[in-house]
Amino acid sequence: MMSTKEVADKLFEYCNQGQWDKAQEELYADHAVSIEMPGQEFPERVEGKSAIIEKGKMFDSMVEEIHGMAMEGPIVAGNYFTCNMVMDVTYKGAPRAKNAEVCVYKVEEGKIVSEQFFY
Repeated sequence: MMSTKEVADKLFEYCNQGQWDKAQEELYADHAVSIEMPGQEFPERVEGKSAIIEKGKMFDSMVEEIHGMAMEGPIVAGNYFTCNMVMDVTYKGAPRAKNAEVCVYKVEEGKIVSEQFFY
C-alpha cells in the first residue's frame, strides 16, 4: 500500500505527463468524491471513481487546447496533500487564459478518497 507521499508523487508524475485518466484509474478509490467551487460549469460534487472520470471527459470536451501546465508541491500533512496548479488553456469559444487553483487531496489505504479545488 502506498503512503500519502507516494500517492502524491505518483499523481504529480501522471499529471505532468498529461495522463489524467491513468491517474484517476490507478490512484482513486472507487468511492472517491470530487468537489468543485460553487457556480461552475461542473457539478459541485460528484461521487464515485466513474463519475470523476466522466467529469474529466466533460472538462476535455470544453477545452480547445492546453498550452501548458505547472504544478507546485506537493505539501503532505498526514493523510492529506495539496498542490498549486496553473493551467494555460484555451476553452472552446473563449480567449486563452491562465487558471490557477489549489488542489487538496485526502488519501486512505493508499488511494485518493477526496479531491477539492479552490480557484
